[in-house]
Amino acid sequence: MGCAQSKSKAITEVSQNELNNVILVDVRTPEEYAAGHIDEALNINWFDTDFAKQMQAIEKDETVYVYCKKGGRSAKAAHLLDSLGYKNVVDLEGGYDAYLKK
Repeated sequence: MGCAQSKSKAITEVSQNELNNVILVDVRTPEEYAAGHIDEALNINWFDTDFAKQMQAIEKDETVYVYCKKGGRSAKAAHLLDSLGYKNVVDLEGGYDAYLKK
């Protein structure tokens, strides 16, 4: 493998067991998170000006899965995390909306 780059995976293909072994980050707003989220997900709002600073609480060698409502914000977050040196970032495509439908 070369340099780190974010990977993506359909949120509908992720098993509960898999989610139990990663750091799951919901990058939606606190209001969206409060209306429903995946169990054990941390809420770190992509729109917060200190998003990157809040992410520093997570070690860069941890496996981090990010999701949002449909996939746009999480893709941006995954790209940013890659650029900050996070080694194992997976963007969960389809977002929470797709997760609810599975």
